[in-house]
Amino acid sequence: MGPDVPLLNDHKQEFLLKRFPQTVLGGPRFKLGHCAPPYVYVNQIILFLIPWVLGGVGTLLYHLSILQDCGTAAVSGGLMLVAAFTIQAANLYSRHKTASVERVHTHSTLTDEDEWEFSSCLGSETVKFIIPGKKYIINIIFHSLVAGVLCGLGTWYLLPSRIASLYGGNIGGTVMIFVFGWVTVCIGEYSLIVNTASETATYQALDTYEIVPLMRPFYIFVFIAVDLAHRFVADTPALKLANQILHIVFLCLPFLWTLGILPPLDALFLWGMEQVLELGLGGSPMSSNIRMLVMFLISVGTAVASYFMPSSLGMVLFMTGFGFVLSLNLKETVINCLASNKFKNVSAGCRTQFGWRELIFYLAVLTFALLEASLLHSFLGSQAFSKTSLQAIMSYVLIVLLLATWILGEIQTVYLFGMFRNPFYPKDVMTVNVFVKKRKRLKKIGVFRRILLTVVSPFAMIAFLSLDNSLHHLPSIYISIGFSRGFRMVWQDTECALLDMVVVSTVQLLVFNTDLWWNRSIDTGIRLLLVGIIRNRLFQFVSKLQFALTVLLTSWTEKKQRRKSTGTLITLNIVFFPALLALILLSAFLSSPLLPLFSLPIFLIGFPRPIRSWPGPVGVTACICPDTIYYQQMVPSLTTALQSALSVGSLGLCSPGSHYLCRFQDRLVWILVLERGFTYCCLNIKGLELQETSCHTAEAHRVDEIFEMAFEHEECSQTLSLNHHCGNILTPCDVLPVKLYSDARNVLSGIIDSPENRRQLKDDFLKIILWLLVQYCYKKSKTHRTLEIKPRLKQDLPPVKPPEALSKAMESPNSWKDDDGFSVESTDEWTDDSNLFDVEPSKKAPKVREMASRGSTPRPFFSVPGSVEIHTTEAELPEATNVNKLYKAVVLGLPAVDTGKQQGVMDLPPIKFSNSYSELLSIPEEWRTLPLPLAKLHEMKQWFPEDWYHFGLRQLDFFHLKENPSGLLEDLIKDTALKDSYAQCVLSCYAAVFGLEDILPSPTHIFRAYNGGLPWSVCLDWLIGKQELFQLALKGFRYTVKLLVDKASLGPVENFKELLNCLEEYENDWYIGVVSEEKWQQAVLQEKPYLFSLGHDPNMGVYTGRVLTFQEFLVQVGKLNSEAVRGQWANLSWELLYATNDDEERYSIQAHPILLRNLTIQAADPPLGYPVYSCEPLHVPLL
Repeated sequence: MGPDVPLLNDHKQEFLLKRFPQTVLGGPRFKLGHCAPPYVYVNQIILFLIPWVLGGVGTLLYHLSILQDCGTAAVSGGLMLVAAFTIQAANLYSRHKTASVERVHTHSTLTDEDEWEFSSCLGSETVKFIIPGKKYIINIIFHSLVAGVLCGLGTWYLLPSRIASLYGGNIGGTVMIFVFGWVTVCIGEYSLIVNTASETATYQALDTYEIVPLMRPFYIFVFIAVDLAHRFVADTPALKLANQILHIVFLCLPFLWTLGILPPLDALFLWGMEQVLELGLGGSPMSSNIRMLVMFLISVGTAVASYFMPSSLGMVLFMTGFGFVLSLNLKETVINCLASNKFKNVSAGCRTQFGWRELIFYLAVLTFALLEASLLHSFLGSQAFSKTSLQAIMSYVLIVLLLATWILGEIQTVYLFGMFRNPFYPKDVMTVNVFVKKRKRLKKIGVFRRILLTVVSPFAMIAFLSLDNSLHHLPSIYISIGFSRGFRMVWQDTECALLDMVVVSTVQLLVFNTDLWWNRSIDTGIRLLLVGIIRNRLFQFVSKLQFALTVLLTSWTEKKQRRKSTGTLITLNIVFFPALLALILLSAFLSSPLLPLFSLPIFLIGFPRPIRSWPGPVGVTACICPDTIYYQQMVPSLTTALQSALSVGSLGLCSPGSHYLCRFQDRLVWILVLERGFTYCCLNIKGLELQETSCHTAEAHRVDEIFEMAFEHEECSQTLSLNHHCGNILTPCDVLPVKLYSDARNVLSGIIDSPENRRQLKDDFLKIILWLLVQYCYKKSKTHRTLEIKPRLKQDLPPVKPPEALSKAMESPNSWKDDDGFSVESTDEWTDDSNLFDVEPSKKAPKVREMASRGSTPRPFFSVPGSVEIHTTEAELPEATNVNKLYKAVVLGLPAVDTGKQQGVMDLPPIKFSNSYSELLSIPEEWRTLPLPLAKLHEMKQWFPEDWYHFGLRQLDFFHLKENPSGLLEDLIKDTALKDSYAQCVLSCYAAVFGLEDILPSPTHIFRAYNGGLPWSVCLDWLIGKQELFQLALKGFRYTVKLLVDKASLGPVENFKELLNCLEEYENDWYIGVVSEEKWQQAVLQEKPYLFSLGHDPNMGVYTGRVLTFQEFLVQVGKLNSEAVRGQWANLSWELLYATNDDEERYSIQAHPILLRNLTIQAADPPLGYPVYSCEPLHVPLL
């Protein structure tokens, strides 16, 4: 599809044009899809202006000196409260009035909307259209109270005399603020009590508890709160300046609401907690809202408690201990130490090593940290900072540690700085063994780096903090906040804490003798806090700037992204580049995503939201499909590999919000880092669809190119070769050895359609089903280890009851099939349009009926329409006649059947074995009936592989028997009765699969039989009635097909021994079946070494063989630009939740090889994205 595909289709454009004015004005619907009477618009205008009118009454009374400012606010608020209750009562009355007789709305097919029929100015339909009402009574009361308070405080906030005094009597400014300020208040009131506007800043797909109406009033209250603080607090210049600025910003609130910069309340509080926890308290974003709330409360409590410590030593010990404990994954550690030695994550089936060993290590580290902090603070902490002081020496140590860890981390990745090929990285990464061997040296360096980061650096930083003399200046809330954060950051995020301390110590060394605010007014803890905020926002700014430039440049350089408006947009961005930089800077300051509207170079600031981007619990939803099982299998092994890579630093700086992309064959794995702490991190792993669309294929191909250039291309052998894809949002990092399935598909043309192969197929089936039968009976004999076999005379043999045997065979023909595989089981499958002679065969496998137990009533059989059903009673038939006593049908088009006998199934006389031990290997009695004519059986006996039968028996051992005669095997071989019973069963299965005629099976027949879709026959009905035997026959046929493919590709089987080895390998190491079967998924989860299935490609008209091989493969991993992902997800949320642009061919979902736009959208959480697999948070230890 070309680049000029419409951003919105015609219907969505009209819908957006109607919704947007409603968003701007806070809810009034002035643009409808049909004509409405004028009073509909007039009523909405009156309701919109009610707060201004009621506030104007209070303002007038104040300026007439009738009321004071407080009384003015009370009067206006009381009047608004009455108005709010009146408005809600009108809606309740209208709903009650029309509850018994509901008017049916007229549906317009042109506008695809409901058209309302308005009867009068105050009619029920008019009221319900203008005032939709609340879902809950409690919200009617609460929202009305909030509306009254808002109007009262708004009147107080916008008193002209107050505004004039604030701006020195400027009449023009006072009038502007008064007029447009009341417009802002009216917008907030209308959205609260009349009709809630659709917000561009939408976080939740559904507003279950009606929180959205409170969003605009909340921000109005924030501005009023500053004004109230200015009124009642002592005159503070900073507070007055803030109040003056906010009065002007107050006029811009409708603009901010429309652009969606201000977040919804749920997103605001989650984002606020996350920012305070991370930047102010030294913690980490959490993997769930509950964890974040609990950690936030504990962290705030810790900072507050440190303020009340009576001594500096106690405060240092308290902050050191709690900083370490809060940085641990404490819940999982304690629970799993109490429960077991190892923690098993149920959702992903992976084991993480949280046990007693880790707990002992943590206790040892905590003990040494407390000891170090107490000793240094007590004996050396009172020294002032100087260039020769111990704290200055520790500053130099920290600088060395930062350089060492940074350099050792960089040489672990394939590219230095993301641009130049690392000369130390292995150049041959094609095979696992070679790569692992060459990477041993780098791994040793990585282990040394991990020791520096885990042990050496934290203790060095604790020494630096403990030696600071500002800790003796107690009590101070600034010291408590700053140092609580510092002592925690040492463990929570060691790399960033090390960088912050190096910056602070370097500045302190450089400006030591200068009387600057930095040294004079703030202590080390606050310096670390400020540097940490600047560092966090600076990293975000760089990532956002890179993302913006990528969108801007690729909109022209990528021909498929070049639209007619591209040149104009690029020109505007260049002309207003300073404004663009300011926009990016503000976005970084707010830690909100940079939103490219419709993925075009039109940049907006998305509303701030948590780092996870999505509101729901992590890993709860996914678009489950058959491909999900492959991701579920590989996650445990991938987690183990990620554990090693994150430990040595080969994946770069791993911080919460980092995104990684893994690639192997057709699998794409998306990894999001949710939280990070001391020796652990929490991950969310998603799997993207395997059935690739055109857009998916284009981007996946570019991902393959990027990884091939980094790991496999010839240029990678050159020293410091340039990364040709450095502008892409994906930067290759490393390859990981992971145990998973490789998927190989081969076309079987010339194999399955070869006449010679098909002839050999029939012979091999006889041998394989015979071997399976012998193995089945042999395994059953092992369950009778204490059985004592005694010779039994003829009169001791239990009589076989023909009625039971034949009735079992007669209860199964309810799944009759014609030659093309059509079912005649139910009349529901027959219609007037049905074509009985359609060339396309039915894909349904024979339906297996449960065998009716003796004495129970068989399920009714519905015959083919047009057939004649004969109902007889039991008294009408002789007792000795074995027939189906309930239903018989003369089916048109099928062979005539003698109603006095079961169809072709005869009972055989009891078998007399010549050897008493033959009973152990005998065929089960219910399988000894014969669906073949005796003459045909004798004719087919020549096909029975007697030599193979003898060879198979000689491979058995009977050590499990108490008595094991030396000539037992020879006696079994000479027992002709045993051989005949196997021959009858094997040949009956053969006839059910291939028919009675000696013709070659067609490829279509082979494919259908492999999938269980055999053509109807008497033998098939007999076989289906014996489910264990049917499954053995199906298994034998699938083994035969697999043997056919192996012989064609690997060469013929030379002797019986080689054939036996093949069958034993199939039995032990292979699962041979159909992909859609549940057993296939079980085999994948059980990590069966090999899986095989036979398929058919209808597009090419060929048959294919699919082989899955389980072994260790190299999975390529790259790091994504996290701000590019957040920006595209923010646009996706805006498009789908506000613009409702769910067109599958929309522009913003088309392939973009640089931004990986289609893959990024897939990786979003449902319902906006569609990953086929998403695991719950995985807590991965890095110790």
